[in-house]
Amino acid sequence: MTEEQDKSTPDASRRDFLKKGTLAAASFMIVPRFVLGGKGFIAPSDKLLIAGVGAGGKGQSDIANFYKSGKAEIAFLCDVDDRRSANSRAKFPKAKYYKDWREMYDKESKHFDAVSVSTPDHNHALIAYHAMQLGKHVYVQKPLTHDIWEARLLTEAAKKYKVVTQMGNQGSSNDGTRLMSEWYDADLIGDVHTIYCWTNRPVWPQGIAWPQPAKEIPKELDWNLWLGTAPKKDYVDKLVPFNWRGWWDYGTGALGDMGCHLVEAPFRVLGLQYVKDVQASVGSVYVDEFKQGHFPESCPPSSHITLTFPKTEKTKGDVTMHWMDGGIMPERPVELEANEKFGGEEGNGTLFIGTKGKMYASTYSDAATLLPKSLTASANAPQKWKRVPGGAEGHYAQWVEGCLAGYGKTELSSSFDKAGPLTEALLMANLAVRGHDLKGGQVKLLWDNKAMKVTNFEDVNQYIQRDYPDGFKLKA
Repeated sequence: MTEEQDKSTPDASRRDFLKKGTLAAASFMIVPRFVLGGKGFIAPSDKLLIAGVGAGGKGQSDIANFYKSGKAEIAFLCDVDDRRSANSRAKFPKAKYYKDWREMYDKESKHFDAVSVSTPDHNHALIAYHAMQLGKHVYVQKPLTHDIWEARLLTEAAKKYKVVTQMGNQGSSNDGTRLMSEWYDADLIGDVHTIYCWTNRPVWPQGIAWPQPAKEIPKELDWNLWLGTAPKKDYVDKLVPFNWRGWWDYGTGALGDMGCHLVEAPFRVLGLQYVKDVQASVGSVYVDEFKQGHFPESCPPSSHITLTFPKTEKTKGDVTMHWMDGGIMPERPVELEANEKFGGEEGNGTLFIGTKGKMYASTYSDAATLLPKSLTASANAPQKWKRVPGGAEGHYAQWVEGCLAGYGKTELSSSFDKAGPLTEALLMANLAVRGHDLKGGQVKLLWDNKAMKVTNFEDVNQYIQRDYPDGFKLKA
């Protein structure tokens, strides 16, 4: 970083800290960088110092990818579960380890520049927001937040605190989403009016009763810290580390898990912003003959959600989006031959239907394809959008380099000005799903985006913003 920065910035604070800590050595001898490390060497003071909140599972791979960029150091690790964090602690033994991110922020905030948040959905917003208040750049796993209000909060906070942000939907850095934008801008499929997104998720239990409390909490896990912003409940088996996704208190279901990957391309290609209305149907669960189960704490086993987006600068009218999960798929396009496979092998896809043709892609916008497939090889559209080196894998380095450059200096694939509206739309769709438990399953929800509320079914508005328990409240 060569540009002059305000003394109050986190980068300046870090340099002051490093300067004081190395003053004696510097006064003895100043060694040129090329002597220390040769061509291309990056001095430790020019690397991004990252604190990883959530060091196991996806957090483990996120942290490893930041480090792999060659421009970051993992300075601190934080996880409520010593079992899950073990691999990261072994790989980065110099990183100081905490269980409570609040303690780490209080004691170490002068010693890191950025925070990676890879926890269950319900704790994303609180951890990220307080990091931004400290002037730290943030990378937050998808979905950005658990609640609509939180997504709006983080979007505005990124601008207020002038920090570099990225959501962990790495497919937004793939070539596929840019290629489809170029095809669309070149009018190869005409005006898109309908979109289908589908996934094989959930691949964890949903539509089930809350399990009985377990006899004891694993000694390596701080259960109260794991609960965080969620209501206090007794510990149950098999919730940690993964099956929390199927419970509304912690996760956001199949839509929260895969929506940020599959809906990102329509947002980019068509310039979508907010939802005007949404309706949903959900899969039923029967526990006996003609006896339907009612499990409001759990997400349903499957759903079909229909969202309407207002006309944009890139469409001629409103756009209808169909979201399908639980293995439900759209009708097979007539352009496909009988033995041609539809979508990716992993059971996820996005289909654009235009007035002149169709195009689709699989997870992370991989395998972008025009229909019929024979058109793909001969497609002629000028390249308009710069590619991210490494595609999805380069998503991590893009954020690291953006942080080192400073706020507003580079464009990121999923900065919060993009990720926030995308997340809000997905969480709005979940309101329609939750409406079924409130006897509103036959209602089309009308959305007032400015007021952030449903105008025709008040009961679902309770899910727009939660009340956090003591010890985990936002500090403005």
